[in-house]
Amino acid sequence: MIDPTRLISSAALLSVTFAGAAGAETWRYAFEEAIDEVQGVFAQKFKEEVEANSDHTIELYPYGTLGESADIMEQAQSGILQFVDQSPGFTGSLIPEAQVFFVPYLLPQDTETLATFFENSEAINEMFPELYAEQGLELLTMFPEGEVAISTKEPFTTPEELSNVKVRTMTNPLLVESYRAFGATPTPLPWGEVYGALQTDIIQGQENPMFYIESTKMYEVTDYVTMIGHNNFTTAVMANQQFYEGLSDEDQQVVENAIDAAFDTIIDYQKGLHEESIEKIKADKPSMTFTTLSEEERAPFREAAQEVEQQFLEMTGDSGQEILDQMKQDLEEAQGGTSG
Repeated sequence: MIDPTRLISSAALLSVTFAGAAGAETWRYAFEEAIDEVQGVFAQKFKEEVEANSDHTIELYPYGTLGESADIMEQAQSGILQFVDQSPGFTGSLIPEAQVFFVPYLLPQDTETLATFFENSEAINEMFPELYAEQGLELLTMFPEGEVAISTKEPFTTPEELSNVKVRTMTNPLLVESYRAFGATPTPLPWGEVYGALQTDIIQGQENPMFYIESTKMYEVTDYVTMIGHNNFTTAVMANQQFYEGLSDEDQQVVENAIDAAFDTIIDYQKGLHEESIEKIKADKPSMTFTTLSEEERAPFREAAQEVEQQFLEMTGDSGQEILDQMKQDLEEAQGGTSG
């Protein structure tokens, strides 16, 4: 749960005055994870690069210090925060097209292919920035955080075995539809309530990258982790647009260079992280069972995913179709270019 003594009020943040645009400023950056988790590692590298190459200071606010994901997004839009990380899953209500990252089996699991895709994708680097700009946000980058695994109290290998299993999801319409298609009962909950809900059997499952299942100790209240290969968790890094556009060309370049350095760092950091996290969980709870479904076992889940893709298009219309088509083209190019 969030410790209320750590919360910083919007009024308190707004009351801080900045130095002039030409002088040193303090920039605030909030993210959805702990300081030693993937988003925190990215943010720390970003801070290091900005502070090494300018007079500015970056203050980092890990998960919980300023509220939940919706809170920090609002604070970024209003200018209380200069930078924010948020999964497109949480952004779906603001930017319906961002739900494309929850179309199951769209993204590959291979880290190298993913990195190539995120770096070079026309959809991410040209189409999405316009959509984020409409919400007062400057999209700086997106990056993958790892294969999404499902931790549950009982084992499953088929959609039928997920029947009546309540799986926590983000409050994202397409993710809800995905789990419904997979046979489960999707149950949106704030992250701060998930551990307790699993403990008391209000829900029986949740999904996250393996490092997050390990670091948040979700394995303590579940017994099985299953990889059905359906997704890779994605994060977007944004700036308040008015703040960003008010920066000098020099400062914008500092920010862009810092983002590029942090992107390279986080891709490298994640190599082997999935496997290391499994080993940590096994060491702490030897009874935990890990299962990776075969391609044959994944087939019914893939079939169900086709329905979800259609629902995405119904939710987003022509703009969603354009984004999806471009992403598929970008992914083909990334998969063709990783060997070279």
